[in-house]
Amino acid sequence: MDKPVIIGIAGGSASGKTAVAYKIYEYFKGKHTIKIIKLDDYYKDQSHLTMEKRVLTNYDHPFAFDMELLVKHLDCLKAGQAIQKPIYNFELHNRAEEIETIYPRDVFILEGLFVLNESQIRQRCDILVYVDTDADIRFIRRLQRDMKERGRSLDSICNQYLTTVRPMHEQFIETSKKYAHIIIPEGGSNTVAIDLLITKICSIVEE
Repeated sequence: MDKPVIIGIAGGSASGKTAVAYKIYEYFKGKHTIKIIKLDDYYKDQSHLTMEKRVLTNYDHPFAFDMELLVKHLDCLKAGQAIQKPIYNFELHNRAEEIETIYPRDVFILEGLFVLNESQIRQRCDILVYVDTDADIRFIRRLQRDMKERGRSLDSICNQYLTTVRPMHEQFIETSKKYAHIIIPEGGSNTVAIDLLITKICSIVEE
């Protein structure tokens, strides 16, 4: 295979994007080389800002991401070149000092909020997937995740959801659903949709 297959997975916050990505990853692991890339790692560097100002950033707007760097990295990966991917630290609201070297693979899974929203990213993906999950389920999942894994308080999670997460979802993410080749309701629990997606990926990889 001359070029890798790139699968773009988008959907609302805590919709199950990561669960779908890992179901695909587990299937191909051992059969083909595969790597998951998270859009979250491409949040812009905020080292020049104080913690107080970093907290005020709207992290649910496309402008919070370094899309230019991501597009450059996708082009490198499609050309068979390694990249130096940033790593994001959610507790510091900034990129970590460490970076991750990602080498060429047969399959890449790019998952994140705005994967379908950005035309330059869509153009570089072979399959576009939207994970569609009800808002109340997504909020509960986000609440549990951010308190347990990201060190956030209940008040900060609720405030962020009402002021930025929900309105940005309605403006940018929900409207990007129209670009999806495949829509998966309920995320990782939808085994039928995931099996169909895997079958399609297999057909592309084997060409």
